Amino acid sequence: MYRFLKIYHSPKLGGTVQISGAKNSALPLMAATILAKNRVELTNLPMVADIKTMGKLLSRLGAVVDLKNGKGVIDTTSLTGTTATYDIVKTMRASILVLGSLLGRFGKCQVSLPGGCAIGARPVDLHLRGLEQMGVSIRIGGGYIIAEGYPTGGEIYFNKITVTGTENLIMAAAMGKGRSKLINIALEPEVEQLLEVLKKGGVEIRRLGEREVEIEGSWGELLPLPTPIEIIPDRIEGGTYLAAGAIANSPVKIKGVLPSHMESILAKFREMGFGIREKGDEVELLPARRIEPVELITAPHPQFPTDMQAQFMAVATQATGISYIEERLFENRFMHVSELNRLGAKISIRGRVAVVEGPSRLIGADVMATDLRASSCLVLAGLVARGETRVHRIYHLFRGYEDFVNKFQQLGAKMELDFEPTP
Repeated sequence: MYRFLKIYHSPKLGGTVQISGAKNSALPLMAATILAKNRVELTNLPMVADIKTMGKLLSRLGAVVDLKNGKGVIDTTSLTGTTATYDIVKTMRASILVLGSLLGRFGKCQVSLPGGCAIGARPVDLHLRGLEQMGVSIRIGGGYIIAEGYPTGGEIYFNKITVTGTENLIMAAAMGKGRSKLINIALEPEVEQLLEVLKKGGVEIRRLGEREVEIEGSWGELLPLPTPIEIIPDRIEGGTYLAAGAIANSPVKIKGVLPSHMESILAKFREMGFGIREKGDEVELLPARRIEPVELITAPHPQFPTDMQAQFMAVATQATGISYIEERLFENRFMHVSELNRLGAKISIRGRVAVVEGPSRLIGADVMATDLRASSCLVLAGLVARGETRVHRIYHLFRGYEDFVNKFQQLGAKMELDFEPTP
């Protein structure tokens, strides 16, 4: 068991990192295999904790799941279970994604209310309200969402853009008994891949507008999903390694990415004075003459992603001037601020805006990770902090970053995991 991650002052980095598949695309696609009449193979699958948790959940429901070496083979033809239990769901909020697919297949399910990172309420009301508009009966009991009835279609307007809510209702609509119109949907690349896979599986999907889609359900017929399905690259992992180059003001290259998925991220690096060179599936960050302060606001895709906010805050501690970072999506996503300040950063919070005064001379200390992206933010700060930084609760990192320590070491970062002493 890991106690913490030690990071030593690593002022200069360089090299190339191969980016893994996106867990945020893999998870809904794994849930979508519940709708399949065939065995489905997923490639470019990141072997991170959340993927293993979803595999365990599908196995509990009766699926045959084999995950290894960047590939997952999932056979749900023998699936009989309809309950996603608390012991699994509490560790990963994305478990809620089985709600829509179980309803589409069985017309009933019980899914524990979700847990996961402590970055805000992230209520599932939008999921449940949408399912009710599709004719599903919903009640809460004993900490579980108890849902009954096959989705019958309808017009659903999301009052707030929600990625998992969009994905859940897409999957419910795909096997629904009727036509569904979803309005104000999320446009993240991970949502687009789910739509593409279901369309290839025979679901009639029509785009009516930028954030509007119409889905003709299969009336309970299982779908011949395409196989193999290659998971799209993880744009957030890619952005994190570019941020490592940025905070150390060093050249770093990532490969195996889709630069078109990273436009808002790359634009902000350019604003901070870094050069960005794109070639095919590679992006290289080049050092800045001077790291400029940044102003950014998190918002749904294609605008700046909330999952890169913490990493840019770490980089902003080394900019010359004052940066303003506004978080509009999650109310508790500044929990890393106090930890960065422990390292010597000068960050104050004004409502939803973090004001970062730089450049700061950071000094190593013990810090606590509160969520997945806060973990990577603290690691980035540790790279330029003098002395030794120890990041505790490092298990958050392994939920979303594959081979994290080794990839950083490939770039020249000095870090190592500290293990619990054996009794």
